[in-house]
Amino acid sequence: MTTQAGVAVRVIATRVVDAVMHRGRSLKAELAANLPRVEDTRDRALLEAICFAVLRSRARSDAALAAWMPKPLGRSENELRALLHVGFAQVVVMGLPAHAALSATVEAVRALGRPHQDKLVNALLRRAQREGLPAAQADALWPAWLRQQVRQDWPAQADDIFAASQQEAPLWLRVNRLRGNRDAYRQRLLDAGIEVEVPDGVPDALLLRAPVAATGLPGFAQGDVSVQDGAAQRVAALLDGLPAGARVLDMCAAPGGKSAHLLERDPTRRLLAIDVDARRLQRVRETFDRVGVQADMKAADAADPSVWWDGEPFDAVLLDAPCSATGIVRRQPDVLLHRRADDLVALTRLQARLLDAAWQVLRPGGCLVYTTCSILRAENALQLEAFRARHAAALVEPLDETWGHADGGGRQRLPGESDMDGFFYAVLRKA
Repeated sequence: MTTQAGVAVRVIATRVVDAVMHRGRSLKAELAANLPRVEDTRDRALLEAICFAVLRSRARSDAALAAWMPKPLGRSENELRALLHVGFAQVVVMGLPAHAALSATVEAVRALGRPHQDKLVNALLRRAQREGLPAAQADALWPAWLRQQVRQDWPAQADDIFAASQQEAPLWLRVNRLRGNRDAYRQRLLDAGIEVEVPDGVPDALLLRAPVAATGLPGFAQGDVSVQDGAAQRVAALLDGLPAGARVLDMCAAPGGKSAHLLERDPTRRLLAIDVDARRLQRVRETFDRVGVQADMKAADAADPSVWWDGEPFDAVLLDAPCSATGIVRRQPDVLLHRRADDLVALTRLQARLLDAAWQVLRPGGCLVYTTCSILRAENALQLEAFRARHAAALVEPLDETWGHADGGGRQRLPGESDMDGFFYAVLRKA
């Protein structure tokens, strides 16, 4: 017998997928709005897993619908298309028990007010169960302009980038140094029956291959641990050479993970966290409260120091810049649905403005760390080269090969390398 909760999960998943695929909504925002409606933590995990599986496999599901439907589904049938994607993902991609997945999904058709289409859905899902879904190229989900740009920027690595971006990312944890050490927290995970790995080169990190809800981690609510990819965790090490009490600026701080990590490593730092969105800055405050650190915060346009800077120079500036997010497609697969070529033009202009503002408020001898979660050279190596052309006093501090591929004075890690997200790092010293 199909449970009501199981049907409800498929109904909600269909509505989330419909909103993301057909109405331009953010997957993160849709899940944030809908997950609280599901009571059981296992059902919440299932809902999230279905939505991610749908977006990673939508090229194959679209190919199946094109081949198997007697006529194409029109816009008025977007909800049905979303539900079929939900069903295909469960049966083929996730490998859920076929009977339960089929039964709950067919029941969801009726719950969505489409009882006349239950036989069609049942027949298509059973065909997917028998035959699987048609194959699709690893780059099929990428818009043509973006696919071409990745191949131009990284010709030798492009196929690996596309393949890695389709994979489910592991769960990286950051152990709070103020509350304990990595070895002790690893033992807490093992005692809780959670398998864990200790990665090299990221001293506060632990790696989980199987997903676990953050709220199910020991001590999460108390701030003992946070969820943060290893590539993002490495940023803090770029500022380890600062003296105690250094004045530090995080220019685009939300959601606060990097600022929190900087303070966990040295709580004497006088840190100012800025974000243009006051609502997002509230999330930073909540993160700080949870992990037990303190900092000043301002809601302002960081690119315009005249509205927020008090005139006292900073010893270091962290600019984790707004970007195309092309390095984290495996975590945000809807990026490929929403990103447009003109977005890149606007983003590179904003990055340049933020870099110039960072340089203005940095003291002579100070350190500017520029990072993005992009793999596009326009936002990274070329952005850095243009900045150095504008500012003769900008001296590049070299990073070794553990930071990724050398590119334009910085280092580029590509998606999946060392199990991490795609990330760009550069360190500039103000002569």
